[in-house]
Amino acid sequence: MSSTPRAPGGATSRRNMLLGTAAAGAALFAAGCTSNESNESAEESGAAGVADDKPGKKVTIGFAGPQADHGWLNAITTQAKKRAEKYEDVRLEATEGSNDNATQVGQIDTLINKKVDVLVVLPADGKALTQAGLKAMRAGIPVVNLDRVFASQKAYRCWIGGDNYGMGLNAGHFIGEQLKDRKKAKVVELAGVDNLELTRQRTKGFDDALKSYPNIEKVARQAAEFTVESGQSKMSQLLRAQQRFDALWNHDDDQGVGALRAIEQAGRDEFLMVGGAGSKRVMQAIKKDDSVVKATVLYPPTMAASAIDLARALGQGKGIGGMAEFEIPASLTLYSAVVSKENVDQYLPIGFT
Repeated sequence: MSSTPRAPGGATSRRNMLLGTAAAGAALFAAGCTSNESNESAEESGAAGVADDKPGKKVTIGFAGPQADHGWLNAITTQAKKRAEKYEDVRLEATEGSNDNATQVGQIDTLINKKVDVLVVLPADGKALTQAGLKAMRAGIPVVNLDRVFASQKAYRCWIGGDNYGMGLNAGHFIGEQLKDRKKAKVVELAGVDNLELTRQRTKGFDDALKSYPNIEKVARQAAEFTVESGQSKMSQLLRAQQRFDALWNHDDDQGVGALRAIEQAGRDEFLMVGGAGSKRVMQAIKKDDSVVKATVLYPPTMAASAIDLARALGQGKGIGGMAEFEIPASLTLYSAVVSKENVDQYLPIGFT
């Protein structure tokens, strides 16, 4: 996913661990210790209560993210705003997204000066925005760091984001299982931006998974730029260089739009394609099952909705349901489920456009 992007084991057996889905997100914060009896017990013991859907202390949450110039990033902002609207006790102060580090620092400064109760920040560049997170924390404003991590843990109270290594790992295992009975199978990889750590993590996970399948060889890799244009250009190069292969893993569903254009123009269909991130368009193609697209590995933008839940709990001094701790966790890594024809109906509601 654009400059975003975005866990081991089979996706089917662990699909309920996907904290980013709407259902799981609701369960995480509303289920478990949310009964009157549980809350009364917590109060009697002097412990903090747990966040639920009932109105409580009013909380102003500041939200600062990058420019929504990519389907996944647009979904991040949409998810955050929709989640905030769900709560009567939440007021959201959202900035105009920017990919310019200095501009985003200024936007965070404005939110600090407005004395918001909690900040949710998806930095354009985690390392470059670290000082902004530190400034907020020093001002007594807890920060929920969304996805791209700050360079210092002192810059945030809680981090929530996707599992880039797990994305690659699960993509590799899905492809491996599809090709395990094929002799001398060949796969190619259309990666994202190579100077991003997330791209390197996705590739490493993919390569590590393929080690379990000695009959499979990765014969080519091209790095694109998470755009439709780069996806088409780099996929065309892969197709010209490789006259035959059995599977393609594309790191990002947006750049996959261009990749599919190149594939159709070349008239190639001898391989299966696995996407990345979980766009609605790709999920619909998986369901239709009349193209090379057979799966996508989630990097759920619903993490932004969960970040609002965490910020609300922080602002109200509460924990979260289903956990024994009195405080919210220091970090939450979402699971990268594989969406295939068998389970696509389950995930279509959270596909982004």
